Amino acid sequence: MRAVVTVIGKDKIGVIYRVSEILSQSKVNIEDISQTILQDVFTMVMLVDLSKSNCQFSELKDRLDALGKEIGMTIRIQNEDIFNAMHTI
Repeated sequence: MRAVVTVIGKDKIGVIYRVSEILSQSKVNIEDISQTILQDVFTMVMLVDLSKSNCQFSELKDRLDALGKEIGMTIRIQNEDIFNAMHTI
């Protein structure tokens, strides 16, 4: 199973590290990553592989949500198929 992780918010030091740390601890592999800063707004999209994850999807989602609240950013994870369906015209 693959998923899409999106991160949006005011740019700050360590965002990629903090998100990657949670994914690494959960045995989630980052397959692709794109990030940019528009003025001082940080945006990142990651395509991740959950096939070897050591936790439930809901637990990973909760951990990313908690990190988002802690650092003042929006962090979402969605199943790749749901993400694609939502963004297809």
